[in-house]
Amino acid sequence: MANQVLLHFLVPLFCGAISQPIRYSIPEELAKGSPVGNLAQDLGLSVQELPARNLRVSAEDYFSVSAESGDLLVSGRIDREKICGKKSECALEFESVTENPMNIFHVIVAIQDINDNAPHFFGKSIELEMCESALPGVKFPLDSARDADVGSNSLKMYTLSPNSHFSLSTKESPDGDKYPELLLEKLLDREHQSSHHLILTAFDGGDPPLSSTTQIWIKVTDANDNAPVFSQDIYKASLRENTPLGTFVLQVTATDQDENVNGEITYAFLNGPASTNLVFSLNPNTGAITINGTLDFEEKSRYMLGVEARDGGVHTAHCNVQIEILDENDNVPEVTFMSFSNQVPEDSVLGTVIALIKVRDKDSGQNGLVTCHIQEELPFKLQPTSKNYYKLVIDRALNREQTSEYNVTITATDRGKPSLSSKTRVTVHITDVNDNAPVFHQASYLVHVAENNPPGASITQVSASDPDLGSNGQVSYSIIASDLDPKALLSFVSVNQDSGVVFAQRAFDHEQLRSFQLTLQARDQGSPALSANVSMRVLVGDRNDNAPRVLYPTLEPDGSALFDMVPRAAEPGYLVTKVVAVDADSGHNAWLSYHVLQASDPGLFSLGLRTGEVRTARALGDRDSARQRLLVAVRDGGQPPLSATATLHLIFADSLQEVLPDLSDDPLPSDPQSELQFYLVVALALISILFLLAVILAITLRLRCSSSSAAWGCFQPGLSWKSQPVVPPNCSEGTLPYSYNLCVASHSTTAAGFNFLHVAPEIAPPQDLLCDDPSVVVGGNNENPQTSYDSPLRQAPPNTDWRFSQAQRPGTSGSQNGDETGTWPNNQFDTEMLQAMILASASEAADGSSTLGGGAGTMGLSARYGPQFTLQHVPDYRQNVYIPGSNATLTNAAGKRDGKAPAAGGNGNKKKSGKKEKK
Repeated sequence: MANQVLLHFLVPLFCGAISQPIRYSIPEELAKGSPVGNLAQDLGLSVQELPARNLRVSAEDYFSVSAESGDLLVSGRIDREKICGKKSECALEFESVTENPMNIFHVIVAIQDINDNAPHFFGKSIELEMCESALPGVKFPLDSARDADVGSNSLKMYTLSPNSHFSLSTKESPDGDKYPELLLEKLLDREHQSSHHLILTAFDGGDPPLSSTTQIWIKVTDANDNAPVFSQDIYKASLRENTPLGTFVLQVTATDQDENVNGEITYAFLNGPASTNLVFSLNPNTGAITINGTLDFEEKSRYMLGVEARDGGVHTAHCNVQIEILDENDNVPEVTFMSFSNQVPEDSVLGTVIALIKVRDKDSGQNGLVTCHIQEELPFKLQPTSKNYYKLVIDRALNREQTSEYNVTITATDRGKPSLSSKTRVTVHITDVNDNAPVFHQASYLVHVAENNPPGASITQVSASDPDLGSNGQVSYSIIASDLDPKALLSFVSVNQDSGVVFAQRAFDHEQLRSFQLTLQARDQGSPALSANVSMRVLVGDRNDNAPRVLYPTLEPDGSALFDMVPRAAEPGYLVTKVVAVDADSGHNAWLSYHVLQASDPGLFSLGLRTGEVRTARALGDRDSARQRLLVAVRDGGQPPLSATATLHLIFADSLQEVLPDLSDDPLPSDPQSELQFYLVVALALISILFLLAVILAITLRLRCSSSSAAWGCFQPGLSWKSQPVVPPNCSEGTLPYSYNLCVASHSTTAAGFNFLHVAPEIAPPQDLLCDDPSVVVGGNNENPQTSYDSPLRQAPPNTDWRFSQAQRPGTSGSQNGDETGTWPNNQFDTEMLQAMILASASEAADGSSTLGGGAGTMGLSARYGPQFTLQHVPDYRQNVYIPGSNATLTNAAGKRDGKAPAAGGNGNKKKSGKKEKK
């Protein structure tokens, strides 16, 4: 059968479809499995591509594609008469579809007719009545035979069995059908022969031809010599489909010259298809044809009716009625999805095909032309591919977080008037991909936590959101960076990876840690995972958990108390001493106030509420005791306040010699450590003598090496000592920036051994690098000067144990202004060290007129705490520093004095109390 397959032509493929269909031609009734042609080869596909391209055809009832060879095979019975009826040309049109990429190809298979149907008559016999008066030449149309085949295999001719009265001719109707016509050749004689029996045979044009026969029975009646005659041989009419039932179509008319019964005419349809009689009805008396059924252009577009007119006798006449059915736009377009994917990833590229759509309209002409469109606001569009096919493709970027699904309405509209349309709705679901990183709800976090918090308590919660779905939107939290030591970080804070709650792992101490910085990360579970970071600053708030600490006065290591000497001639307002205290807390919790709890004579002294300065309230009277005792309480500003106490022992005397007899008569209970105090005093005196010898030796060596006469200027008569700024040769961090040239005055030993009139500040080296050089601490009275001196060739190593951060803020202690800001050591040891530096600097300004060197207002602290650390960063503790032997306090301005001249012998009024000093 392969040699009967004809491949008409094949055109190249382009743009997803071919512009011309692929044509094949086969005879009908091919056996199942018979090849039609190699479709894959004609489409340009190799056999190896077939599994991946999934080549298939839409006419699955008739054809299939071999997966191995790509041949188009017959898969069902192909009956041309059933498929195309009486059409002269018959073809099956269908589409072949390939995937990856998706393409459509149109295929037309022409069905060739074979002579598989013999002509057949509707009735088994034909009965006729003929009047014996009928004249030769009268024609009697007979019922035609029907042959389902077309072309050369259709009905070709009729034959009549041999007889002497009749002959047969083959006629052709306007629609091409052939029908037989019986011709009377000679007069009939009823008396001789009342009936005739003939055999009518119909032949088709096949090779070999097929035939069918029917019997003709002719009854000869009495004379009725006029037959009816129609006014037209063919009647024509046009009707629109869907015309209502009962509508008049036309009326056929026949006349008969006979009279009476022989002239009465009745009408009837000739035997034809049963469907015709169901659609139309004929009035037998009037010949009016009306609609009796539904007219559908899509089922049948033309009707050919045969009408017979019979008189009262045996005469008949025949005519044909041709009715054309006009198309109405009565069929809405149909939308069929050939392929559809309702799950589309949101990162699909533009142009991705979502669905393949076929549209169809049963109407013809303009009524059958269809266009499709969808809503404009959707990120999709329809692309026409070929004959009634469209692709639904992605036209804009998809974002599931904005729209998770789309309801696509495909509207198909024909071009009829009025036009008809149909809508088909489908839902396209957008699947999620991990394209969104978590987003924190705040740009940064600032957390305030009071110190002494319970360990394990929640301090805050961070929250981030991710609009993705499933694991793509599941967020976990972690700490990725901090300004704390990485090893110590876990002991400070932790974060719950699921909830984002931040926990304190330990109790915070404001005095040790004021604040710290964290960097937290929110990370989703997508692949690859996306993350976002946020910074968190934790501020540790202060609580009043540290009581004030008294720096002066303090007990000696042996437990003995210090006493202060007050000149007997001290006037009211004379600065006796000063209580110095510090508080490790900050802010209001470190704002100290001073109160007198007990006093030997309450009206003799006054105490500054904020300064802690003890001044004489009035002059000493004759009846006043020379020994006074004050119990001072130092309270902070916290709630509740914390406090500390200090005891001041004050003695009115002009010299130590006056004090010693009083000490011998001391009514106070003897100190069990007095012996130890005595030895300490002796040791202090020996140290002072050694220091004096060292100074003399140093001056001698300096004078021996000096070639300038100016070096002896300090020994001029009348001068006590001279000092000039010297840049020390060796500098190190952590020392006070002073160096001195000392000169001993040729002065009476009854006067002060060293009367320091002026202390000049060191010229600060670049970048506030301060130097380890000789330092002098002065204390005591005239008789027992205490001086320490270190050689400039030996430098003290820097002390790195009492550094503190610039971010730490100081508290106030005895400050008049509680709003001063700056940094302050955040532990007890650092506080004491800084206080010791202040006191050491204060001792160098024994006359109350010197500034604390190392640069203006720096007190030598910039080298220890950085170039930005100056006195403006430290509370003004100089007003809390009492300089023994002077009525001055240290202030910011150099040379600021108390305004009261010290009494004679007022230098060095600070001594230990105890009987050992009398000895």
